[in-house]
Amino acid sequence: MDQLLFDIPFQLETERLILRAPRQSGDGSIVNEAIKDSFNELKAWLPFAQQLPSIEETEVNLRKAHINFLKRESFRFLIFSKVTNEFIGVTSFEGVNWNIPKCEIGYWINTKYSQNGYMLEAVRELTKFGINHLKFKRIEIRCESANLKSRSIPEKLGFELEGTLKNDDLSANGTKLTDTCIYAIV
Repeated sequence: MDQLLFDIPFQLETERLILRAPRQSGDGSIVNEAIKDSFNELKAWLPFAQQLPSIEETEVNLRKAHINFLKRESFRFLIFSKVTNEFIGVTSFEGVNWNIPKCEIGYWINTKYSQNGYMLEAVRELTKFGINHLKFKRIEIRCESANLKSRSIPEKLGFELEGTLKNDDLSANGTKLTDTCIYAIV
């Protein structure tokens, strides 16, 4: 079946969260505000956060994510609190390979919402959706070996640490080589 025919909802829900795809327009300001709130933490681990993006740059990024969602190439979900409707963070299926089928999950959280189990809850839902609805045969989570907070998510969700690739990538700021942990659930 052609990937464009897959019926993929624009919104998922958990007990406390709403995960929804970026809209065609208008999400840039709330996501940009969260990047500003969390800039120091994000800068340590994510290449996109080496310089503070403008609202316009964030809006363009989200519009591209919307297009990729429609093309069934990647699936970004913005995470919101069901109670307050506040934006909490992002989780996504990236590197989707429909031939296998498999993907990689990525995520980041607004620092003021960390330590509440929100990201664990969101990634658990995304994993369940990927396996049960999209029928992925493999879901990976890759992260820098020194990023213990990020590593705790796949470890708590029962992903297997398949290995650590030594000198696999550059640090977020591009100044040194780092090791990458590969977790997977099959």
